[in-house]
Amino acid sequence: MLPAREPAISTARCGDVTTHASTTYAPSAVTHEPGHRDRVRPRLSLAAASGVAVVLFAVTRVTQAAVLAVAAWTTGRQPLALLGRSWDSLWYLGIAAHGYGRTLYFKPGIVHSDLAFFPLYPALVRAVTTLTPLGGGAAGLVVSWTAAAVAACGIYALGERLHGRAVGTALVVLWGLLPHSVVLSMAYTEPVLTAFAAWSLYAVLNGNWLWAGGLAALAGLSRPNGFAVATAVVVAAACEAYRGFRRDGHVSHRLWTGAALAPLGWSAYVLWVGLRKGDPLGGYFEVQRLWGSRFDLGHGSLHFVRGLLLHGNRFVFPMTMVIVAAAVLLYALLIADRAPLPLLVHSGVLLLIALGGSGFFESKPRFLLPAFPLLLPLACALVRTARARPWHATVVVCALAGLSFVYGAYLVVFAHTPL
Repeated sequence: MLPAREPAISTARCGDVTTHASTTYAPSAVTHEPGHRDRVRPRLSLAAASGVAVVLFAVTRVTQAAVLAVAAWTTGRQPLALLGRSWDSLWYLGIAAHGYGRTLYFKPGIVHSDLAFFPLYPALVRAVTTLTPLGGGAAGLVVSWTAAAVAACGIYALGERLHGRAVGTALVVLWGLLPHSVVLSMAYTEPVLTAFAAWSLYAVLNGNWLWAGGLAALAGLSRPNGFAVATAVVVAAACEAYRGFRRDGHVSHRLWTGAALAPLGWSAYVLWVGLRKGDPLGGYFEVQRLWGSRFDLGHGSLHFVRGLLLHGNRFVFPMTMVIVAAAVLLYALLIADRAPLPLLVHSGVLLLIALGGSGFFESKPRFLLPAFPLLLPLACALVRTARARPWHATVVVCALAGLSFVYGAYLVVFAHTPL
């Protein structure tokens, strides 16, 4: 049973007293006690509408898998093996099977330790292999595919909450057609993080602070950039507490508890790794540094881009530049549209990590997959276009689908670069 819901937070920033009509998401006031029929019908209709969105999302995943399978068979490779046992998937499956402790030494200063990988996804894979006859790779795909479906439901619910059913459905479809959306069909952690992120943000918008904080804590156990969800919850809670103090001097204990829960997952794992390495505060970041990953305010990325522009490189790298540049533009549009503060913080932190982090330049678009609120301006524009010029919207969706399916197959089968 859901905890009692606090009043939903408003779109106003800290200290603001105005709201924006197009993005206000406080519940509509009612003047009567709803009967059983009134209470059930909206939930049933929301479930049915989200079902349509999930079906459309499933169509994108099945089509992507079919294109990838054809590409894999032409090279004599097995598509399920590519989806379930590529790159980081092997690290996660190793943790699920044997626990932590694997380290690969390449050269001085380059040491890859499995402590860089957060524990929730391997734990879920281990649970599936324990409870079913599935092997590690198949179990990893089951976890990822299930999480992707749950994420699609949450993304729809959030889009519908803000702008209506059409935008919610468009948001899910666009997320399923991103150039790197093939990762959502692989044994990777992005679907798990996105699922917790979507429902945590939805809980924030509805004032369910305990759910928001608990889901944010699980998001923090999913991936290193999972703390973006906790940051969004804490910032939103701080602003709501500020408004509560100004209004009547009272703030619910649920808000404080949710805010306290939010960072626990990420912090607990980072502290555990630090203790294991003999440096509680810096141990995990040293593990990441030895992988070649660190936050350097974008210096490493700029150096890589400079070399790319001067000397050229494989197609995946310029494509990465285009995707990241598009993400920056979409974030500016999200700000201009006065999106709710939690969505701005969540997407902004993920974008900052992608821009400011060094190492594995080609993986930056994957790191942005959980930043689905960036697609809200596009979803709204697509719905407006569909209503005015349905043929134009159809062409846009088909073009995005073609790019996503072909590029996804290229990344997994032919690119030979880490995803």
